[in-house]
Amino acid sequence: MKPVLPFFVILLLLTLFISCDKEAKDDVYPEIKMDCCGGFPLNCDEVDRGSSFTFVAQFSDNEELGAFSLDIHNNFDHHTHSTDPVPYEPEPIKDPVNPFRLIKEYPIPSGMTSHLAEVEINIPADVDPGDYHLMVRLTDKAGWQTLKGISFKIR
Repeated sequence: MKPVLPFFVILLLLTLFISCDKEAKDDVYPEIKMDCCGGFPLNCDEVDRGSSFTFVAQFSDNEELGAFSLDIHNNFDHHTHSTDPVPYEPEPIKDPVNPFRLIKEYPIPSGMTSHLAEVEINIPADVDPGDYHLMVRLTDKAGWQTLKGISFKIR
């Protein structure tokens, strides 16, 4: 009688190896470009209270984009998470009274590998003027995330 168990173990391992090998792997981070295609705002830009502006950026991924989020918050304490090498001259440190704050996620249509994001942002007239950060988080369908941070001023 021949041992059947080793044959089935080898067959099982071979099947697992082949099925894992065929699995698509997206291990590339998505890309954010803000210095193209009329991108706005860029590092050191200024916007006025009581006005609106259009956030513009180009997103791309090797497989498929997922969603992006915008986070605008004050930088009155001079913390940093800017990813832009352009130097930025902050105003003196101050305490916030009525700072502008925006945190919102935006879907990207399914199947897209490239997307021009355009979002209208309204700045209320009564918010504190001063230094602010804009953080852009872009996630692809595989879950990889890229972060872009800039500093700008609200006047």
